Formats: sequence, C-alpha cells, structure tokens
Amino acid sequence: MQGIKETHFHFKNQTGFYRGKVRDVYYFGDKMAMVATDRISAFDVVLPRAIPDKGRVLNQIAAVNLHATQDIVPNWVISTPDPNVTIGFRCEPFKVEMVVRGYLAGHAAREYKAGKRKLCGVPLPDGLKENDPLPHPIITPTTKASEGHDQDISKEEIIAQQIVSVADYNLLEDYTLKLYKKGTELAAKRGLILVDTKYEFGKHNGKIYLIDEVHTPDSSRYFYQEGYEQRQARGEAQKQLSKEFVRQWLIENGFQGKEGQRVPEMTDPIVKNISDRYKELYSQMTGGALPTVDYENIENRIEQSIVKSLT
Repeated sequence: MQGIKETHFHFKNQTGFYRGKVRDVYYFGDKMAMVATDRISAFDVVLPRAIPDKGRVLNQIAAVNLHATQDIVPNWVISTPDPNVTIGFRCEPFKVEMVVRGYLAGHAAREYKAGKRKLCGVPLPDGLKENDPLPHPIITPTTKASEGHDQDISKEEIIAQQIVSVADYNLLEDYTLKLYKKGTELAAKRGLILVDTKYEFGKHNGKIYLIDEVHTPDSSRYFYQEGYEQRQARGEAQKQLSKEFVRQWLIENGFQGKEGQRVPEMTDPIVKNISDRYKELYSQMTGGALPTVDYENIENRIEQSIVKSLT
C-alpha cells in the first residue's frame, strides 16, 4: 500500500497553490482546501517515503479537537468533507507559534539541563528534573521560520520588534492558556497527560482565528497517565504518545537534520511500523479503530470531495 506523497489537482476556480512539508493547500479566494498528505517530516526535513494513513489520522484528530475548542476561540474550519481534507477560511498567519508547556520536557528540558533558568524570558525554578510538572503552564513562543528552524523568542522581543501588536498578543496568550486547559481535560479522559503543544493563529477579516492542526501527536507531546508518577519517582523515561518515536529512530541511525547527515533507509518494515504507530495513536486519542480505505481510488475521492464542497 502506497501513501499519498503529493497531489496535483487543477480546480476550476482555483486561485493559488502551496505545498508545505506535509500538506498540499489549494486556494479559492478567501477559502482554502487543505489536503493532509502522508508525507512525514522530522528535524525540519521531509523524509523520502510517505507513511500510509498518517495524513487522515492527523486530519481527523485535528477535526475532533478543533470542534471541541470552538467555544474558546473561533477556528478556520468550515467543513471536513473527507478524512484527508479540511475546507476553511484563508487566514493571514501571525509570524509566531504559541508553544505552551506544562512539564519540563523536550527542548525545555535540554535547555534546563544546560544550566538555563530562563526560557523565552520566562523564569524556571531550580530543583526540577526532566518531565516534572512546572509550577504552572508557561508560554514559550517561537518565530515561524519560512526556512530552517524556528527560534525561541520572548514576549518582550515579539512586541519590541512589532511582530504582533500588544493587544493581539495579549489575546493570543489568553486563548493559548485556555486552549491548553481544555486540551489537558480532553487528554485526561483518554488516560493521557498533555505535556506541551503549540497553537497557530491568523486573521481573517480582522478577526483572530485558531488555524492549522490542534492537539495532534505531531503538534503535541503526550505522556500516559498510568505509571507516570512511578516512572518519575524512579527517574525512568516516560511513556510517550507523540511523533518522538520517529525522531528517536532517526537519532539512533545518525540523523538529526544537520548538514552532511543522510536520512537512513526507510525500508518497507520501517514504513509499516510507523504507519501502525499512527493507527495506534488514532485509537488512543479517539477511542475507536481507524476505518480502512481504498487506496486505489483515494486521489479521485479527495479531488471529488473538494469539488463538491466548493460548488
């Protein structure tokens, strides 16, 4: 079974096209159709092989979470006519990603281990160990780079550089903390801990909207609730539900996206293993098994779903 590497549709009223790392986006004036392909990226590099089912897993998890948070902040979604497709408003994105952390994990843990006690201008207390809960959730924004890696930035720098206005940034902070609280509650119902996540926002007709995907395993880090405290007490690694397993496989095979490094060979068993893990993620986060689809006609199905939604 082959995944969807990329699409090449040409629609009647199409006004533009953009190919991102993992999505193909078709523009129709102030609306857009986002196709979640099966491309996969890590360390800001698109890996050579597509992962069957990955796109629809993430698109459907995002749809559930966007629907569940629409009472907090309006979002860009108009409809989800196909497992791989979302139709929505075309928004002008803010050039920052709002990263929120409730635990000392990942990038924050690495910075802390290196001796830093301030992250994006936010002070961190002494005496924490990796994966400990923070005294309260913190926002550690990053710049949204068009090329290369995103960079940490403080609220003060964002405002001083006029990347976002004071009024808008205060609203983004308020939305971010409320969304993280809701995400934490939703995760707890599935036996999970929402460790950290990122939100992206944009403007449409002068109004702020939540855009992109929300609370997916690609944009968030989750721990399993069961056994969390025991693992912390013993100083063991936490059991994670995220894309971290892909990054770990790459690291173990000498790849971290650095110059001169080559992506390890993605054999059929490796691709199947990653695909199976994404299906597990879907089951854990939705409580149901991922339905099977006919990959023979999938591109035609996707194309027709867009045509019907925009006519």
